[in-house]
Amino acid sequence: MTDPQFTNPAAQAVFEQYQARLQQERDLTSDLPRASFGDRRDEFLLPVGAEVGNFLRALAIGREARTILELGTSYGFSTLFLADAARQCGGRVISIDSEAHKQDHARAMLEQAGLAEYVEFRCGDAVALVEQSDEQFDVVLLDIWKNLYVACFEAVYPRLPEGGVLVSDNMIYPEGAREATRALRQAIAAKPDLQTSLLMMGSGVELTVKWSPDSDML
Repeated sequence: MTDPQFTNPAAQAVFEQYQARLQQERDLTSDLPRASFGDRRDEFLLPVGAEVGNFLRALAIGREARTILELGTSYGFSTLFLADAARQCGGRVISIDSEAHKQDHARAMLEQAGLAEYVEFRCGDAVALVEQSDEQFDVVLLDIWKNLYVACFEAVYPRLPEGGVLVSDNMIYPEGAREATRALRQAIAAKPDLQTSLLMMGSGVELTVKWSPDSDML
């Protein structure tokens, strides 16, 4: 496990709670039939993992992100890292999910971590909520149900400023998502001002940056 190096002891304690829950779930699912797991998958954390969480936090801090968008709150594992980044760089996180009970859990965990003030939770249809927004997003985490990847990307794309970063999770695993991730790569490739690379960490992370060759950005 990669040491998350939270400077806030309360955030560290919450991270350790998540890790304990994750270990319990691993023990449970190791003997769970695939069909049963599919029926119950909504109960599990299914987190990005500490390595990707660390990467997200460092990326947001390095980008000096003022507005971070998380598509897929789930139970708040990645939200913890993004909120810690927002605290350090004076930004905020907008976290979207369609499941209110998951966001309730995430909110409680962020309150324990002393980071709730840096997160705005929005519950509902991700595509509609993004399209209704007039914000620009410096860093976006795309970690939602895979059948929504392309629609969410198309909604986010006009709201990425020059230098904006999109991080897409699960681009290698699970294998059942290959069709959706292939469609996302095709949608990204169709935009001439996007540069993208696959990072071999976690379940596969695609890092996409909005940058035009004639941009005056360094």
